[in-house]
Amino acid sequence: MSTPTLQPALPASPLAIGPVLLGVVPSTGPTAGGNQVQLIGLGLGGATSVLFGGTSATIVGQDPLGLTVTVLAPAHAAGTVQVTVTNGAGTSNPASYVYVAAGAPVAAVISPNAGPTAGGTPFAIIGSNLQGGSVTIGGNAATVLGSDPTGTVLFGVTPAGPPAGGNVPVVVTTAGGSTSVPGGYTYLPLPPTVTGTVTPSSGSAGATFTIVGTNLFGASVLFGATPATGVTVNVGGTTVTGTVPPGTSGTTVQVTVQTPAGSINAGSFTYL
Repeated sequence: MSTPTLQPALPASPLAIGPVLLGVVPSTGPTAGGNQVQLIGLGLGGATSVLFGGTSATIVGQDPLGLTVTVLAPAHAAGTVQVTVTNGAGTSNPASYVYVAAGAPVAAVISPNAGPTAGGTPFAIIGSNLQGGSVTIGGNAATVLGSDPTGTVLFGVTPAGPPAGGNVPVVVTTAGGSTSVPGGYTYLPLPPTVTGTVTPSSGSAGATFTIVGTNLFGASVLFGATPATGVTVNVGGTTVTGTVPPGTSGTTVQVTVQTPAGSINAGSFTYL
């Protein structure tokens, strides 16, 4: 009677399968790199290296299930490259990614196109090729929050503007160049305030008066209905000086400060 031949035992666990790359989202990006790209596949967990055409990408996130790896694309010349993922089980199949030369940015409009001089106003610039753009408003750097994947909308927050307000240029700069937003951005000055009343509160025409307050930029002053002459405002917008206009002796008139942001009563003045 023959002795039965024993079959070799099966491995205790299946052989490890290397990473499989199913797609790259988005599949295109700027030659400057730095944009976020998500790699989708199977068995991608524990990725140690991601190459874009032989150039290493920066890994910024991994799905614990091994389904995704998030990277920042490296810079590369325009054209199609192959992307691979490597982990302890091996290197994946390649997937295509296309580097696109940055086109010149186009900025059609900023919304809103006006806001307070203090800044801090969220805005959106609409145009094209705005990816990776920086923004200056009136020469000051805005805080850029990012852009949509197509580069048609760029989001940010305005910096502080000139205390007196006014219209200033808005410039968007990308790897493809710089462009200005038509119409720029208008800073709206804050309404004026007055501390105390006009000094002196009585006197004759031709006397010098002083009014103290805040946000007095661009002020004019009325004594009753008659405008004062020689009106000047200090750099901080806190003091207005000028010359008392003609008036009738013995009469008391209201003094009004007018600015682009509004008007305010500065007390009364009695002609002697």
